[in-house]
Amino acid sequence: MRRAFANSVLLALALLAIPCVSYAQYGAGKALPGNRNKPEAAKPSTSSAPAPVHDLSGVWMMRNPPGSNRGYTNYTYTDPKTDPPALTPWGQEKFKEAKDSNGGAYTLDQTNDPVLTKCYPPGTPRVYFHPYPFEFVPAPKFMLMVFEYDHTMRRIYTDGRPLPEDPDPSWMGYSVGHWEGNTTFVVEAVGFNEKTWLDRLGHAHSDQLHVTERFRRVDRDHLELDITMTDPKALAKPWTTTFYYQNRPDWELGEISCSGDYLDFNNFESFSFKKKEEAPK
Repeated sequence: MRRAFANSVLLALALLAIPCVSYAQYGAGKALPGNRNKPEAAKPSTSSAPAPVHDLSGVWMMRNPPGSNRGYTNYTYTDPKTDPPALTPWGQEKFKEAKDSNGGAYTLDQTNDPVLTKCYPPGTPRVYFHPYPFEFVPAPKFMLMVFEYDHTMRRIYTDGRPLPEDPDPSWMGYSVGHWEGNTTFVVEAVGFNEKTWLDRLGHAHSDQLHVTERFRRVDRDHLELDITMTDPKALAKPWTTTFYYQNRPDWELGEISCSGDYLDFNNFESFSFKKKEEAPK
């Protein structure tokens, strides 16, 4: 049983390294009942109608445009070789402390990635790197984002309230949103704790992080997300990117859990820990 458990966990971790264009074939999301045996249920529509007005509802999955050569969006926001983020001295020192397992420099038993070693929530906007879909659920006073990964939920208030001046630190931040025009939903988020990384490479942020997201529904089936991160303590200038998503009308969210001993490194037979104190802290 232990070997079977370890193998299943390692498979889940391996999914985090799969390019975004390939996620769907590895079971992220599920076809709705009655469509599970239909091949077309796992495929996006080949044609698209105009975008509905003030409506992001539905299940969305990251999918880079064909031929875009954006494999880095599996782990960071811009090409780390040609366009790395501009870091402050504080940000540079924090980045040197990171031991990410994404590039092969550190193995899973050496990394200090808090998501992998402590099962911490990924935070905003790192949550978008997880190879699983998310769903928008509109409500009268807020927009709810439900992520398949680890039951993560994010409440975006749409009742006109301003951002709080002194928010309680949290994993996903305190978010407010409003519509610009008919198809662009703008979200501002603050109030993050410092326990998460901005990306899978280990770029740090402070509690001064401010994230701006512009969800632009291009048409019925396609969504573009512009992300701008500002943090005067960690980033010398704003860090910006654009992610691309496709609507999956025949999908419903599955369940991916990171609870209990899901990532207890002491349970992995393939890892080399001989003593409990040797496991990542």
